[in-house]
Amino acid sequence: MSQMLITLAVSLFAGLLMSRVAKKVGFPAVTGYLLAGLALGPFCIGAFGLDGLGFSSLDNVKSFSIISQFALGIIAFTIGNEFRLKDLKSMGKQAFIVGISEAVGTTVVVDISLIIFHFIRPDIMSLSSAVTLGAIAAATAPAATIMVVRQYKSEGPLTKLLLMVVALDDAVGLILFAISFGIATAIESGEVNVIGIVVEPLLELVLSVALGSLTGLVFTLLERFFHSRSKRLALACATIFLTVGIALLKFRIGSVNCSFSLLLTCMISGTFFCNMCEASEELMGRFERWSEPVKILFFVLSGAELDLKILRNPVVLIVGFAYIVMRIVGKISGAFVGCTVSKCSATIKKHFGMTLIPQAGVALGMTLTAVNLQGGNMIRNVVLFGVLVYELIGPSLTKRSLLSAGEISIEGKKSSRRLNASN
Repeated sequence: MSQMLITLAVSLFAGLLMSRVAKKVGFPAVTGYLLAGLALGPFCIGAFGLDGLGFSSLDNVKSFSIISQFALGIIAFTIGNEFRLKDLKSMGKQAFIVGISEAVGTTVVVDISLIIFHFIRPDIMSLSSAVTLGAIAAATAPAATIMVVRQYKSEGPLTKLLLMVVALDDAVGLILFAISFGIATAIESGEVNVIGIVVEPLLELVLSVALGSLTGLVFTLLERFFHSRSKRLALACATIFLTVGIALLKFRIGSVNCSFSLLLTCMISGTFFCNMCEASEELMGRFERWSEPVKILFFVLSGAELDLKILRNPVVLIVGFAYIVMRIVGKISGAFVGCTVSKCSATIKKHFGMTLIPQAGVALGMTLTAVNLQGGNMIRNVVLFGVLVYELIGPSLTKRSLLSAGEISIEGKKSSRRLNASN
């Protein structure tokens, strides 16, 4: 226990210090947190095996998974607060069209390029792996995106649309992956599993929406009995712990595997709460500030989890490079088509695609299922390589796009140490 607490303290110190370095060179703080994790990980400081001063193995990093899950719940719940009815009425249709277009467009572009690669080098890339990687490519990283938006206090139509799309992306990505994985399994086995392709993904969406609505309703009803800010914050934590805990459960009904999407469940819970509680904006503003240390730890742990051993394999680097490039092409082209169809402004059409580059947790979660395929190890390594690159460059690309769109004001030198000037 003592070692774990020291490790968490060192992780926070390292994340904070690296965020200062990142700021000096113009990178978002989240990039600094990820680099701090890499430095403390099992391929750098952690390799020395010094208790508390790093993560000695990937299993050691995973032992802190409860923090990562809770942080994801907080982030998803916060994203859900962006789905207020007034915003849905004005931008809901655009978000729906753009979200589907960018996800499907990315899957199509990556699928086509990797299927061509398969026919050129079938010894490296199987057809089932190519089909599965295309669906995984659709997933984005809402955590990194929202951290950039919050750090730079980005505001405007592009930012509002972005937060809605990254929230919808999880649902669309789950459906695409389920369909693609079902096709990949059919290619290898010669049998079509309708339950796995259609029933299970739809059931996961329904269960996630139902659970999220229920916990959001419970939070809304209980919030009325507490008036102090500290107790309401405690209630918010309890609600997210409960939601995350239930969302991690898996069970079977006959031959059907049942599960929840953690991100989608917590997002729906936040959406339900923000539209039912009059004081939701004030409460969530305070909750976000309180939860900042947990988010920092999430990204430090994410950086420590990045497996650098994959960089030794030239085949993974070649396929990974193709995956990275074509995913970026797919995100930009798919977003552009969606923005054009939904009649977004020229500024949004020009910059939106580059805000969708970060990729992390959802994609890695998909690989846990994909490893069951014959080319599962290749899929896992390619996605890991992609995540390594995307997580380091993605936040900076998101920042640059929001800055170019005029939705970020360059922050001046501010310090909480200085007293406000008297009126």
